[in-house]
Amino acid sequence: MFKGKNNIMTRYSLIVLCAVLLGIAIIIKAAFIMFAERQYWNNVADRFVKENVTVPAMRGNIISSDGQLVASSLPEYKIYMDFQAGGSEKDSLLILYMDSICNGLHKIFPDKSKNYFKQIFAQGKKKKSRHFAIYPNRISYIQYKEAKQLPLFEKGSNKSGFHAEVFNQRKKPFGSLAMRTLGDMYADMAQGPKNGLELSYDSILRGEPGLSHRQKVMNKYLDIVDKQPINGCDIVTTIDVSMQDIAEKALIDELKLINGTVGVAILMEVKTGNIKAIVNMTKCDDGVYRELKNNAVSDLMEPGSTFKTASLMVALEDGKVTPDEIVDTGNGIYNMHGSWMKDHNWHRGGYGKITATEALMYSSNVGISKLIDKNYFDHPEQFVQGLYKLGIGMPLNLEIPGWGKPRIRMPKTDKSNWSKTALAWMSIGYETQLPPINTLTFYNAIANNGTMVKPKFVESIVKDGEVIEEMPTVILKDAISSPKTIGQIQDMLHKEVVAGTGKTAGSKHFSVSGKTGTAQISQGKAGYHSVRRYMVSFCGYFPSENPKYTCIVTIQKPGLPASGGLMSGKVFHEISERVYAKHIAQNIEEAKDSTSVLVPEVMNGDVTEADYVLNNIEVKNDGSKLTRNGHIVWAKAQTDSSSVSFQPETTPQKLVPSVIGMGAKDAVYLLEKRGLRVHLSGVGKVKQQSLIAGARLTPGQTILLTLKQ
Repeated sequence: MFKGKNNIMTRYSLIVLCAVLLGIAIIIKAAFIMFAERQYWNNVADRFVKENVTVPAMRGNIISSDGQLVASSLPEYKIYMDFQAGGSEKDSLLILYMDSICNGLHKIFPDKSKNYFKQIFAQGKKKKSRHFAIYPNRISYIQYKEAKQLPLFEKGSNKSGFHAEVFNQRKKPFGSLAMRTLGDMYADMAQGPKNGLELSYDSILRGEPGLSHRQKVMNKYLDIVDKQPINGCDIVTTIDVSMQDIAEKALIDELKLINGTVGVAILMEVKTGNIKAIVNMTKCDDGVYRELKNNAVSDLMEPGSTFKTASLMVALEDGKVTPDEIVDTGNGIYNMHGSWMKDHNWHRGGYGKITATEALMYSSNVGISKLIDKNYFDHPEQFVQGLYKLGIGMPLNLEIPGWGKPRIRMPKTDKSNWSKTALAWMSIGYETQLPPINTLTFYNAIANNGTMVKPKFVESIVKDGEVIEEMPTVILKDAISSPKTIGQIQDMLHKEVVAGTGKTAGSKHFSVSGKTGTAQISQGKAGYHSVRRYMVSFCGYFPSENPKYTCIVTIQKPGLPASGGLMSGKVFHEISERVYAKHIAQNIEEAKDSTSVLVPEVMNGDVTEADYVLNNIEVKNDGSKLTRNGHIVWAKAQTDSSSVSFQPETTPQKLVPSVIGMGAKDAVYLLEKRGLRVHLSGVGKVKQQSLIAGARLTPGQTILLTLKQ
C-alpha cells in the first residue's frame, strides 16, 4: 500500500515537471519570436497586409439641363509619412531637405507653421511609424498635387514614404441652389444619401464597388485589384441653373420685403412636364432664408382661391353654369347656412351682380360659393367626383421622396363627415389640402389644352458621355375635361390677369393667364382665429396664346396685409419676364451670321486654358507667348472684333490679387494658392471681392467673392 502511494507521487511529480518545462519553453519561444525573429515575422506579415478591401466606385454626377455640373464626387486626401520606407538613403535625404519640405508645407497649409511640421516629422521618426499623419485635415487635389512636388516627396511613395488616403466628397459647385431637390449625402458618403434625387436615383448614381488586396512584392507594396469597381452613371436633371437662380432671387427678395416665413416657386415646361426651377425657402432664427425641406412637394395646405378655378370647371363641365351666368354677391357679405362668408372688398360694398367669369376674375368668395352651393348642395358627391375627374386630387408618385398625397374629402352616404357649410368652403379652397406641385400640375394641364403630364425632374441617364436611357414624358390624363370647358376657363384666366386681381402678374411684353389665391392658414385645434397666418399664391402660365411655362408661387406670412396678386403675383412677374428675356437673348444669338468671325467673351484667369480653346476655334490671340515655359499665367483678357489679347497679372505674392472677371474655379485656385479662404456668393463671373486688390494679405484670411451672370 505504501509502495503504491510512492509510485503515484513520482508520476505526479514528473507530470508537474513536464508542465513547468513546457511553460518555460513557450515563454522562451515567445521571447525569441518577439525579439530575435521580429524582423522576419514583420516581413512575413507585410506580404499580405490587407485582404478583401472594398474599392469604392466613383459616384455619378448630377448635371443640369443646361450642362452645368450641380453635384459631383471630388477626391479629398489625407497625407502621411512611412518612416520605414526608402531605407537609410531616404533618412539622409529627409535630413537634407527638411527645411525645404517644412517651408513648402507651410506655404501650402498656412494655418500650420514651419516649426509645426518639423515637430511632426520628429515625432513620426521617433515612433518609426509607417502611417503618420503630416497634416490633420483633409486637403484638396490641388494641395495634394503641390505637396507631391516638394523635394524628396517627388520621388514617389516607395522611396520617400510620402503617401495619401483618398476620400470621395460630394461637392455642389452652385452651393444651395435647388439643394432639397438635388438631395444631400451624409458626411461619410459610405452611409449613402439623405434625400432628393440623390436618394431616389441612388442605385444608378452609386455604381458597384470592387475588391482588392494589398501585397508586398519585391520590397514594394502593390494594391492588387481582384474586382474592378464600376463607376456610377450620371443623371441629367430638368433643372436649368439660370432659371433656378432667377426664381430663387425673385422669391427671396419678396420674402424679405413682406417678412414671409416660407416661400415656394416652381417653374414647369408645359409640354414635357420638365421642372426647370424649384425653390423652397424657410426663414431661419438668424433671419436668413434657407432650403430646409422640399415644401413644394410635401406641404399639404389649403390652397385658397387658386382652387376656385377647379370648382368653376366642374360646374362648367357638368353644364350647371355658363361663363355669362349672373350671380348676386350683394354687399360682399353672405350668410351661408349659418356662417358668414365675405369677399375681400366687403368693406367697400361688394361687387353686387356679376357674371361667373367676373366672379373668378375678382376672386369673389360669395360668387363662386353661391354658384357651387346652388347646383351641388343636395349632391355634394357629384361635385367631388368632378374634382377627381379633373385630376387635381391625383397622387403624382413623384421621383422626389416625401411627396404629399392630396386630401379631398368625399361625402359619406349618411353625410356624417359633411356639414352644411363644407361644400361652400371647399369650393373656395378650404376643407381640402394640396401640395403646391399638384396645383401647378392642374394649371399646367389647362395650359396644355387639357392634357395633364407628370412633373419630371430627370431627363436622362448618361454613362461615359453616352445617353443610355431617356426619361419619357408621362401623360397622367389625356383630357381633364372637354375642349369647350378648357377654352372657357383659359379665357377666364386670361381676363383675371388683364382686368382682375392678377394684374401685377401680367407683362407688357407677352400675355399671361392665371389665378391669385389668399387663404388663412389653420392653426390646428386653435382654428383660424388665434395667431393669424396667411398663404398668398399665384399660379399661371405664359405666353397665353402658346404657353411654354407654367409657374406657381406660394408664400406664407404672418398677419395682414396679405394679397396673392400683389405679393406672389409680383414674384411670378419677375420670374416670367426674366425667363422670357432669356429666350429672346438666345434667339438673337441664333440669328447671327454663321459666316462671320465671332470672338467669344473670355474671362480673366488661367491663360493656358483660354489659349487652348481659342486656338481650337481659330481665334487670334497672344496667349501662346505667355505660356511658352509651361507655367500657369494669370491675366486679364481684352477682346476686339477679331482677336483676344492678355495682360498678365503681376500682383506680388504677399498682396491680394484682383480676380474681378474670373470664373469661380480660377479665382478660388489663385486666392487659395496665396493662403486665403474663399467664400462664394452667386453664379457667373466675379463682380466684387471683399478684400481690395493690392492690399497686404494675411494667410488664413477670408475673402468673399460675389458672382453674377
